[in-house]
Amino acid sequence: MGTVMRTYRCGLIAAAILVAGAAIAQDYPTLTTGSAAPDFDLPGVDGRNYRLADFDDAEALLVIFTCNHCPTAQAYEDRIKKLHADYLDRGVRIVAISPNDAGAVRLDELGYSDLGDSLEDMKIRAKEAGFEFPYLYDGETQEVTKAYGAKATPHTFLFDRERKLRYTGRIDDGEVGPITKRDLRDAIEAVLNGGEVPTKTTRVFGCSVKWAAKKESAARALEKWRQELVELESIDRAGIESLVANRTENYRLINLWATWCGPCVVELPQLVDINRMYRRRHFELITISMDEPDAGEEALKVLKKVYASTKNYHSSVTDTDEFAEAFDAKWPGPLPYTILVAPGGEIVYRKEGEIDFAELRREIVNRLGRTYASRK
Repeated sequence: MGTVMRTYRCGLIAAAILVAGAAIAQDYPTLTTGSAAPDFDLPGVDGRNYRLADFDDAEALLVIFTCNHCPTAQAYEDRIKKLHADYLDRGVRIVAISPNDAGAVRLDELGYSDLGDSLEDMKIRAKEAGFEFPYLYDGETQEVTKAYGAKATPHTFLFDRERKLRYTGRIDDGEVGPITKRDLRDAIEAVLNGGEVPTKTTRVFGCSVKWAAKKESAARALEKWRQELVELESIDRAGIESLVANRTENYRLINLWATWCGPCVVELPQLVDINRMYRRRHFELITISMDEPDAGEEALKVLKKVYASTKNYHSSVTDTDEFAEAFDAKWPGPLPYTILVAPGGEIVYRKEGEIDFAELRREIVNRLGRTYASRK
């Protein structure tokens, strides 16, 4: 697809900084059955704060630690909504709590989501998902998460009428496979019927809690990404046609831009973030500079400033009509212009002008899959 014009190693010339692979371990013991429910005072997505006493009329209280970004948590959203619908009239109240410090979630941990774990993003998710129960944010201090000893998302805690813990653990055993054990439902039925909970504790699975201490890991990851190589290659008509034909397993997000296009340059950092979010899946970002043939050095300079360690090309096709024939006949000519190409070459998303990044992230993750069962 052409000759490499120049390579550039972003950031300082230094030894590579290793990123901690696992979540920062925290030793906060999980509540044991028979323990009293710890109080809380947390903001919800509806703009009000909630305390434990707000649920005094409930026959049973189910506290579920969950979050936006985790694929396991997302896999259980519909099941949590079904629990709410099935048991609300029987006096069971559900409270969902996000335990994560939003700043401790790395971009590459958002590969199954279009949203982060901030309170503002929680408001969006609650509205889109149709949550009819309180969804609270503990990411500011994480004191409630520590008091309950939540280990993962999701992690459930079921309390009886006296607010004594009767069950803690998973919802069921079927995140991706068939469900054979409905541990939480069995526990709810036992509590409502005055019986003994058959299994009081189960092992949880899902995403680890993103403790505030993990911000350092997130910062190291960002610095490592800034050490990555930035390249700019020339590309001819045949190369452009090959890009769009997309004989790969990846979804290709292809962005046309130029150094003289203000909105194009402004968008580049967010496109780089999207690449960092989804590139570990079947996804890749490709940029094509539409600058004049002698402006490659200037284009590379802009790419270096935003640490665009993506596949970056500089078009050698100077005729607009010829370029459109090779790239996308529906391109009207203005910049920026962005398409998402599915494996096999079908263009499944087109955007003329400035990108709505919330819309674009939804489009990408809905096609890649939000859960392990639906992933591509």
